[in-house]
Amino acid sequence: MKKIVILLALVMPIIGINRSNAQNTQTQQMKNPYTLVYEGAITENVVGQVNIHPVSYKIKDINIVANVYTPANFDTAKKYPTIVIAHPNGGVKEQVAGLYAQRLANQGYITITADAAYQGGSGGTPRNVDKPANRIEDIHAMADFISQYQGVDVSKLGLLGICGGGGYALTAAQSDKRFKAVATVSMFNSGIVRRNGFMNSQVATIQERLQQASEARALEAAGKEIRYTANVVITDEMADKMPFDLYREGHYYYNRTHAHPNSKFCYTLSSLMDLMTFDASTNMDLINQPLLMIAGSKADSFYMTEDAFKKATNAKNKELFQINGATHIQTYWKPEYVSQAVNKLKDFYQINL
Repeated sequence: MKKIVILLALVMPIIGINRSNAQNTQTQQMKNPYTLVYEGAITENVVGQVNIHPVSYKIKDINIVANVYTPANFDTAKKYPTIVIAHPNGGVKEQVAGLYAQRLANQGYITITADAAYQGGSGGTPRNVDKPANRIEDIHAMADFISQYQGVDVSKLGLLGICGGGGYALTAAQSDKRFKAVATVSMFNSGIVRRNGFMNSQVATIQERLQQASEARALEAAGKEIRYTANVVITDEMADKMPFDLYREGHYYYNRTHAHPNSKFCYTLSSLMDLMTFDASTNMDLINQPLLMIAGSKADSFYMTEDAFKKATNAKNKELFQINGATHIQTYWKPEYVSQAVNKLKDFYQINL
């Protein structure tokens, strides 16, 4: 058991926190009144500029917190194309999802990004349940809410998913035809990785991990302890020895340069029962909307984007766009790579919304 828990922490995209360093980073970054941690984030709403609007709504009895970004000189009497943005696994709306939301709002779009149910600042117990059905419903619910927002043109609703949010966005778009154009950045197929491990590094332990997940669910059902996977501390030294760029750079992004107190990477062990039977690339032929998939040319996660893209046989005007020189995590923050992605997204949505 102990060996498998350690393996999960090192190989899966789960990044623990070195508390002292992360707290110093968070203290500095939390000076932002909206707790946004990305470069160039809004610090106040100024008339005539892009503005941010914290909102909340319900998914059944769970309170969801979200940020809506409105473009410069926003006029509620007008109608604007609108983008729903799904955040990465373990991430929150104040990190990369917020960066892309703000940048796209600067291009004239209304955007919304919400913390997933059971995660971040949203409600739901036990905390950090991470089930695909919940994440997909989060996307549908963002569309529900933003469709009622003043100024939104519901006939021009787009979808963007980043990392794990990209995999869930693909699945949501298969059935939700309110989304007229679908895009992903650094798509991560959570189910495939949770089952097989990153680059198939954990195939040998599939059945053992499913057994652990089943036992964890039994404990929950009996009202006993809630077991979590990868609820460990990863130091910089440990991160530097990780075999994949995604996890090494992810450690520094989430725990150092862009840390946020609501961003947690442990999740309920029982969630693996749902995650390990999920595949974001299943039924890709149901996507008949225009599709853009963006990934870094040096991203070791690229194989997931490539696989899903090939299966999207009915997508209109589909395009796979690689950002030369970028790794997975660098598409989250590095200015030149973010700018390339945003410019490509702007052109894609302008044509297809």
